Amino acid sequence: MRRFVLSMAFSLPLTAAAMPQIDRVDRPIPCVDCPTCPPRTPCVRAAHIVRTSSRAVLTIDGRVVRYEITEQFVNRGSMVGETDYLLPLPARAAFEDLALSIDGEMVTGETMRADRARAIYEEIVRRQRDPALVEWMGQGLLRTRIFPIAPGEEKTVIVRFRAIADREGDALRLDYRPPIRTGDDGARSTLEVRYAARGEFGRAFSPTHDLELGEQGSLRYARADRVRGVATVLVPVRAERSASVHMLTHAKSGEDGFVMITVAPPALNRTVTPRDVTFVMDVSGSMAGAKIEQARQAGRALLAGLNPADRFRVIAFSSEVSAFRDGWQAATTPNVRAAHRYLDGLRAEGSTNISGALEAALEESYTSGRLAVVLFLTDGAPTVGERNPDRIAALAQRLRGRQRLFTFGVGVDVNAALLEQLALSGRGTAQFVRPEEDVERAVSVVARRLTNPVATDLRVRVNGVRLERMQPTDAVDLFAGQEVTLFARYRGTARAATLTVEGSSVDGPVRWTTTGEFAARAPENAFIARLWAVQRVGWLSAERRRHGATAELDDELRALGTRYGIPTELTSYLVVEPGMQTGQPGNTSRRERRTPAGSVIGGVGAAAPAPALMFEAAKAAADQRAVQNISQLDVAQEGFAGRQQFAMGRMFTQVDGEWQDAVPTGQGTRIVRVAPFSAAYFALLDRLPALKEAFGLGERVAVQGRAVRLVLDAKGDTTLTAGTLDTIVRDW
Repeated sequence: MRRFVLSMAFSLPLTAAAMPQIDRVDRPIPCVDCPTCPPRTPCVRAAHIVRTSSRAVLTIDGRVVRYEITEQFVNRGSMVGETDYLLPLPARAAFEDLALSIDGEMVTGETMRADRARAIYEEIVRRQRDPALVEWMGQGLLRTRIFPIAPGEEKTVIVRFRAIADREGDALRLDYRPPIRTGDDGARSTLEVRYAARGEFGRAFSPTHDLELGEQGSLRYARADRVRGVATVLVPVRAERSASVHMLTHAKSGEDGFVMITVAPPALNRTVTPRDVTFVMDVSGSMAGAKIEQARQAGRALLAGLNPADRFRVIAFSSEVSAFRDGWQAATTPNVRAAHRYLDGLRAEGSTNISGALEAALEESYTSGRLAVVLFLTDGAPTVGERNPDRIAALAQRLRGRQRLFTFGVGVDVNAALLEQLALSGRGTAQFVRPEEDVERAVSVVARRLTNPVATDLRVRVNGVRLERMQPTDAVDLFAGQEVTLFARYRGTARAATLTVEGSSVDGPVRWTTTGEFAARAPENAFIARLWAVQRVGWLSAERRRHGATAELDDELRALGTRYGIPTELTSYLVVEPGMQTGQPGNTSRRERRTPAGSVIGGVGAAAPAPALMFEAAKAAADQRAVQNISQLDVAQEGFAGRQQFAMGRMFTQVDGEWQDAVPTGQGTRIVRVAPFSAAYFALLDRLPALKEAFGLGERVAVQGRAVRLVLDAKGDTTLTAGTLDTIVRDW
């Protein structure tokens, strides 16, 4: 019986969530029951899972890109095995479905309430632990685990989702990173971008890979083979001489409709809005070496992008906060050169005073009519000054005013949740850069996008139709070479309604209009509903973390997740074998018959229960969203090869297959052994939720409490009395 699970390990949109160590069985593993191999030696009868192909097809339709990622695996070993991989997703991707090959058919699943899913899953793992897992991690990361794969068996996994294409200058920019898997299995990874051969799109090109270009029917294609790292494809798009507004609608009879609104800037923008730009740079001791040099390069790139009418400041912080000069500096050549010399003289030492740096950056007054932008770069969590993330975020919110705040986290020790909260409330974005990645590039990309503001504080209204639940909820800014995409529900109908976009510019108010129909029934463009729902889920999740859960908010999250098939904190996704009975009425699994080329030609199959279930219940990992750094995610993306992992703020080291807590066993400590996935296991997680981070490392874990050491052991207790549980909690 094969099962697929997809759950959301939420922090904030684009979060950098923690990642559990992945236990793998597609390489030689220590024998347990094998009579022919000595104990703790590689088993000669191991499974050997090989990825035979990886193919991504990206189809552009207007400004929406449909992704279909196909991964194929085969077990060339002689034992049942498991494989797993990570699939990075673009920002704001709207998950559509996931299909797994079961008995020669492609089967998709359903979404349901997470609490019901958890109850079902606990029962499943108590009886037989044989799921294949797909877990939605933070920062647009999908983890897939497939188990069991029998010797000689082939498995195909297809993931589909949609996303809005980013406009960069005169082209649409598509960035794709192939799925990440342990080891280099030599599988051929291909990328193909398809778009209309006639119309607004030009000849695609790539700064990272060689492209094969061609036409097939009404479509052009651009194909790259042997994709490694991030592949970037740019598709030129015809620019309009004046700003333009486009809209698409979708509506079902008797329900509020959906609208997607795209605002494109003019091709030429003679008047530039002046900016007040503040660059805040962490120079604490942990920035020593390559990181501080990259940060200096990022500062230089930012200074190079200043316009003559701009003003700037440079702030450096460690234990103390210092500035290049007091107050705003005009972006003259002498001032910029002096700022370069200031950057060159910075040295990495001391602690991390994030609150002090934010206070210095945000409390400086700025002039009306100028766009105030703050770019904040750090590689750590607050260690001096105010250390409470909620109070730091509240401080920034109080001081920010109309300034836009963009944050950059460097390395694996940043407080990702804090940086995202600062960016979200500051109408900016949060970027996370791994140690081996280019900090300068990350800052430069954002800085270039902020170079030429066309209009700020844009808002939308429609005569005769009421727009509700707009996403984003706040007013937005439009920059030269970029586009803004907004989603909303609409109430009412109008055959020829005028949609108006209004905002401000250096020349005064701006006002752009378009005319369109808001129909009571518009069955086309159904993808708009899911894209709107993804934005809404992200906003609701941020509100839930900022202000706490409420019954109304949780009900809306569950309803959106269930209706639109979106994994959230409160809903999950599962593919099960058709016909499996789980006691969840009303769900169906879908079977797809596919041609050898892989196109879908089938429809809905026989009804079968298809519940979802939470990964948290099985591996205790979903609540790792509470972890405030991205160490585990970094280790996972680098190949899952590390023998050390962070959990619960501690280091765990794998010794003879067991993850051992760095906190030593104290004198008088008693040891309690429990069997993984037993009733005792789940009872401990219910009473001590913090254990989920440690138990998520695997099935053999030893974690130290105040006067008790808890050990996951297959021969451990399967049940614990109420009195024993109370004693463990007391000693923990």
